[in-house]
Amino acid sequence: MTAAIHLKMHGYHVAVFEPKQYPHHKVCGEYVSNEVLPYMAFLGISLPKTYQINQMLFSTTTGSMVKANLPMGGFGLSRYAFDEVLYKRAIALGVLVIHENVSSIWFDQDSFRVSAQLGGKYSSKFVIGAYGKRGALDRELQRNFTFKKSPWLGVKAHYKLDSFPANLVAVHNFRGGYGGLSKTESGVVNLCYLVSYDSFKKEKNVDSFNQNVLAQNPYLNEFLNDAEMLFDQPLAIGQISFHKKKPVENHMLMCGDTAGLIHPLCGNGMAMAIHSAKIASESIHNYYRINALDRRQMEKDYEGQWRHMFTRRLLMGRLLQSALLNQKISNIAMRILAKSPHMLHMLIRNTHGRKIMGQ
Repeated sequence: MTAAIHLKMHGYHVAVFEPKQYPHHKVCGEYVSNEVLPYMAFLGISLPKTYQINQMLFSTTTGSMVKANLPMGGFGLSRYAFDEVLYKRAIALGVLVIHENVSSIWFDQDSFRVSAQLGGKYSSKFVIGAYGKRGALDRELQRNFTFKKSPWLGVKAHYKLDSFPANLVAVHNFRGGYGGLSKTESGVVNLCYLVSYDSFKKEKNVDSFNQNVLAQNPYLNEFLNDAEMLFDQPLAIGQISFHKKKPVENHMLMCGDTAGLIHPLCGNGMAMAIHSAKIASESIHNYYRINALDRRQMEKDYEGQWRHMFTRRLLMGRLLQSALLNQKISNIAMRILAKSPHMLHMLIRNTHGRKIMGQ
């Protein structure tokens, strides 16, 4: 949606395929770095008034914890509210939103042919893939990561707990994963956690897992005892893959989690997704603006900028994934982080970027 707004502001014809009606909840940590604010202003997007987050708390299952300041800071904003703001801005600009799934994409003679699930046929000079962590199109494109085991599950729900500090994002470790807590614009607290299937499958369901595993962390135990869940049922998403992905597949420019998923412990996935949309939009605009630029060079430029911005962050995420899948290594790593504010500051510094400026 961010890319659609950017390109429409430059006068291009833009269509977005989204099967669900806006707004709707999604599994997301719902913490956004302040680095996106200049770019949001450039896009003419006025974000809802919400809480500024300037502190991070990290804890282990034993109750060890460390706090760190977030130098740039961020804000808590639900995907429900964020996506609605983007949607309304896109509609106001004249972006066409088609509420269908894409069933196939075919590149031929320097253009794309797009088939929608309900039978619609469309053509376009460029296609941006921004359909999340994993989709049916990934199989059609035979992307390498779809043939590899993805042992992660994401779970999210909103809770009411007025006493939770508004300026804090808290990350709490438990057996086989960790969860993040932060307030959103409405004052509710978002709990979103990532867990390995090996850990989760030992319990019957989410409620059982929360009681028997999450609650082993004293901070999460206190939160679950005091807070009231506002969802009828938590949202869950499976097959979350942290394997390498290509920023360009079959001439499609991939954005956000579709191009590469950063481990949530690193944070900042939302800002990275927004930044990648900006790079993709500018690459397409440059194709039309610079006469000497052909598709091959445009794709090369996009991939180069993408890798420059995000490769180091994604590598850190994959290293964390490997550590967290090993219980012994995970316990040691978590204890080191909890006892070393310097390492936590280094982690924050290496996963956040500079302010994203519009142009």
